[in-house]
Amino acid sequence: MLHRDSRGRGADVAARDGIGDAVRVFAPASVSNLGCGFDIFGLALERPGDEVVVRAAEGSGIVAVSVSGDGGRVPTDPERNAAALAVQGVLDRTGSETGVAIEVRKGIPLASGLGGSAASAVAGAVAADKLLGGGLDRTALLECAMIGERKGSGADHADNAAPSLAGGFVLVLPGRPPKMVALPTPDDLVVAIVHPAMEVETRRARKILGDTIALEAGVEQWGNAAGLVAGLMRSDWALIARCMRDAVAEPVRAKLVPGFEGVRDRALAAGAVAAGLSGSGPTIFAICRGRQSAEAAARDMAGAFRDDVGVGSDIVVSSVNRDGARILECG
Repeated sequence: MLHRDSRGRGADVAARDGIGDAVRVFAPASVSNLGCGFDIFGLALERPGDEVVVRAAEGSGIVAVSVSGDGGRVPTDPERNAAALAVQGVLDRTGSETGVAIEVRKGIPLASGLGGSAASAVAGAVAADKLLGGGLDRTALLECAMIGERKGSGADHADNAAPSLAGGFVLVLPGRPPKMVALPTPDDLVVAIVHPAMEVETRRARKILGDTIALEAGVEQWGNAAGLVAGLMRSDWALIARCMRDAVAEPVRAKLVPGFEGVRDRALAAGAVAAGLSGSGPTIFAICRGRQSAEAAARDMAGAFRDDVGVGSDIVVSSVNRDGARILECG
């Protein structure tokens, strides 16, 4: 908390309006697509995640942006930074002229397929709304986050932002405003995540997909998406295993991740129920029944990357994060 005699105009506005001087928010990484749900399914992880601090500052609007944990690669230009764009969305919706400074602390690897730009945008939107006392609902916060996500990934989708915001396994229905539908997950569902030491740029991964799909692939994908929802609703592991497969994007994107098929097969051999690319990759997820199975799948996937491709990997074994973004500090 800054002293009163050095706070400046932005903090004076904050004091007048009964809000604090700074808010720090954590937003978790997420697995998107989940096989058959291209751009519509997402699942929140316990970790990793990004933190964003939004502070009242002298001036009006976004007066400063700083980023750490990114190796100097994330832009600090407010018109190019995902968190800043989301904060600006909140400022515009609330009509606030309060000056704010933004600090982004990256915990999610860049170009990893774990929703890093979405998490930064979500954390920024939630922090700004709390700082300003805007009281925006989840739909409005999601729309603000999508402004930043659109710039970060080059696509207008919320399959990472929605679970990062709301937690759980989420179906996002396209349209304006976007509609989030929470889907149940079995209590013993655990996710194994292996992030190899490589990157896949989201814009490139979307570009190679093209604009059309074969009817046969479409029918298979629609059936799998419907079947996966039914499997989650019924905690039917056999149905989840059968339907968590991608007939559209993954067959094209797999070539961007050397060793993908071998790594996926090792996960299944280790007992995973399903496995595939998280978003555009290179991270590979495995859906498992229980933590022991997930730990075995993660270990074997990392081993496949090491032995077959010659690259190291970071491993995360996570239950479903059912809370989403959360405020860590406010004052």
